[in-house]
Amino acid sequence: MIETSILTAITFLPLIGALAIVTVPGDSARFDATMRWIALVTTLTVFAATLVLWAMFDPADPDFQFVVNFEWLPGGIGYRMGVDGISILLVVLTALLLPICVVASWQSITVRVREYMIAFLILETLMIGAFATLDLALFFVFFEGSLIPMFLIIGIWGGKRRVQASYKFFFYTFTGSVFMLIAIMAIYWQAGTLDIAKLLTFEFTPEAQFWLWLAFFASFAVKLPMWPFHRWLPEAHVEAPTAGSVILAAVLLKFGGYGFLRFSLPMFPDASALFTNFVFALSVVAIIATSLVALVQEDMKKLIAYSSVAHMGFVTMGIFSGTKQGVDGALFQMLSHGLVSGALFLSVGVIYDRMHTREISAYGGLADRMPRYATAFVIFSLANIGLPGTSGFIGEFLTLIAAFSVNTWVAAGAALGVILSAAYALWLVWRLVFGALDKDNLKSILDLSRREMAVLVPLIVLIIFFGFYPAPILDAIGPAVDALVHDYAGTIGLAAEMAVDSAATAVH
Repeated sequence: MIETSILTAITFLPLIGALAIVTVPGDSARFDATMRWIALVTTLTVFAATLVLWAMFDPADPDFQFVVNFEWLPGGIGYRMGVDGISILLVVLTALLLPICVVASWQSITVRVREYMIAFLILETLMIGAFATLDLALFFVFFEGSLIPMFLIIGIWGGKRRVQASYKFFFYTFTGSVFMLIAIMAIYWQAGTLDIAKLLTFEFTPEAQFWLWLAFFASFAVKLPMWPFHRWLPEAHVEAPTAGSVILAAVLLKFGGYGFLRFSLPMFPDASALFTNFVFALSVVAIIATSLVALVQEDMKKLIAYSSVAHMGFVTMGIFSGTKQGVDGALFQMLSHGLVSGALFLSVGVIYDRMHTREISAYGGLADRMPRYATAFVIFSLANIGLPGTSGFIGEFLTLIAAFSVNTWVAAGAALGVILSAAYALWLVWRLVFGALDKDNLKSILDLSRREMAVLVPLIVLIIFFGFYPAPILDAIGPAVDALVHDYAGTIGLAAEMAVDSAATAVH
């Protein structure tokens, strides 16, 4: 019984927490504290449940587990939930970051605390649901529904240009998803079902794959985001509150990579092979171009935002290499980036709460007054570069190996991006942490508090632990990735054989 109910409980428990917050009377500071505690207890409970889910998960089984399946609408549309090696760790990552975001917002959010906590709890349900659902219609509901609370989080609790940034975020991502909605309807007309498990074995015609792949790509490329569909991201990050930036970079961006792995490669393999070089080209441009743009940024959040676009280039490069190392590396990179980018945005939030500016030029020499903060920021920056011994190294290394095995020019371009990432990350560290402490308003700045240490230390531990010992992640994703790569290679090989046979017949 627990195996069929735990995933539903994990998905919808945040909504129960949100309803509990709604019932809290009053608007005083005492009631604000109560709402914060309800949100924290709820998100910690969800995280604990995801650890139980991970412990119960059989890593040797490549199929979906903890499956719930019943139809609620005519025509095969139903409530279907389940996870495999590709999705389970994304669920755990989401649940890990939500209590961290609640604690990070404990003092910085003082206006409309009730609505803020409700928005984050609803967002948690939608994000977990998107990774765990096995029905394409329900996936679209969760996928698009997540736009609404994030739109409100940016638009209400963001910076001075928050309204413009929130509308830009919404319209970019919603427009791309309109094409996916049309494709979902076309899939239903052709396959007669929206059951993802069944669709993974359904053979679409090459022509249908071509158009369906493009429609899904329009949505996932914006959400990831890939160059040149990334224009909404820097502004959204800059204007979002700290916790909003964490979730945006660490979880919502992963919807795109997850979509490519769950739908594009297995459902449309011929089209994926056809567009591989196109995706490679966009990936390399993203890695190099956005790294160069990051080098000239003066706003810390904007620099980290462009860094995220560059790192997502490694994800798409690894996915469309179609190799086990590439897909392993892409998934590991998604998980590592969730930890590292989240940690960097939290670090920016720490000093922004003290100085109320994100301009790099306003800082310098923080190591003198904030040694604990400086240590944490250097670790996160080195992980962002991909230094061996940190989680950032594993994903980049695997995707680069995969790229070299497929296309050396693509790998060379990506390797140049690694050098550029070291340039902008170390340049930021030098200007922020080291140098002379010659600004008077920084001479009384306080180091990390206990609450801030509670937020950052777990991320430091995980980044270093998985950098030295990636086996728990690689073991969990291994069989599902093996099955995906094997089916993809087999389909592409069969298509190539059929093309050769067709050509031979035409010659004779």
